[in-house]
Amino acid sequence: MTAATRRPRRARRLRERIGKGVLYACLIAAAAFLLVPFFWMLSSSLKQNNQVFTIPIRWIPETFKWSNYVDIWTKSGMSDWLKNTMILSVVVTLLQVFTGSFAAYGFSRIRFPGRDVLFLGYIATIAVPWQAYMIPQYKMMASLGLVDTLWSIILLQAFGAFGVFLMKQFYETIPEDLSESARLDGLSEYGIYRRIMLPLSVPAIASLSLLMFVTTWNDFLGPRLYLRTPSNFTIQVGLKVFQADPQGSSMYGLMFTGSVLSVLPIAIIFMAGQRYFVEGIATTGMKG
Repeated sequence: MTAATRRPRRARRLRERIGKGVLYACLIAAAAFLLVPFFWMLSSSLKQNNQVFTIPIRWIPETFKWSNYVDIWTKSGMSDWLKNTMILSVVVTLLQVFTGSFAAYGFSRIRFPGRDVLFLGYIATIAVPWQAYMIPQYKMMASLGLVDTLWSIILLQAFGAFGVFLMKQFYETIPEDLSESARLDGLSEYGIYRRIMLPLSVPAIASLSLLMFVTTWNDFLGPRLYLRTPSNFTIQVGLKVFQADPQGSSMYGLMFTGSVLSVLPIAIIFMAGQRYFVEGIATTGMKG
């Protein structure tokens, strides 16, 4: 190879390296920009109440008030709020995964009259905002005596059209020959669902579980509407208590401390299931 042919190749490699360097710099800057609110939240959780909303913003506290992370457990029902939120998130996630995957199997593998029309009608409910039917739902829960209980939220969120749609799209990537072979071997539809479809759809189940868990954990309006007793609050509703204590002053330091504690479980769960989440989203909708 002559020097004349090596020169363009080196120039091309240099341009590629410069391009990658600029791209990585832009990504790092964008990630830092997105992390700024979280850094401010963490910093505010270690400040005095009168130091949180100062102008200009003080990013580093003058004195670190570590006692906020102790006071929040003694001055509020944080333990009950975390317990209630965890119960709701786990139970709703399990129910959504079961009902969504089970219904999706019927829509994707079992042929019956009106299947496509029924599926389209069911999926169309995603476009209807919750505010349009929350009053009838509330009246229904009130007539059953379930207001101010966790059961009201569990029953209302046990079924979801989004989970059915996500799982159906993934099931359609699995070759139908597997189901036909299982039927020839005498396996029932329940057996095919349990022994074949569920083990092969772990990425989609992980994606759905993560999405449902995060959505339920961060839900504010639903628990705020149905839960009245402070001991039944979820953490998102409970944090509102810190906006004004009985003396009329706001406890901003404790409010941001509770916000940090509410974000930590979500961050841990997302980092633990990130690989399955990305794999499930990337493969959903691809034909096998």
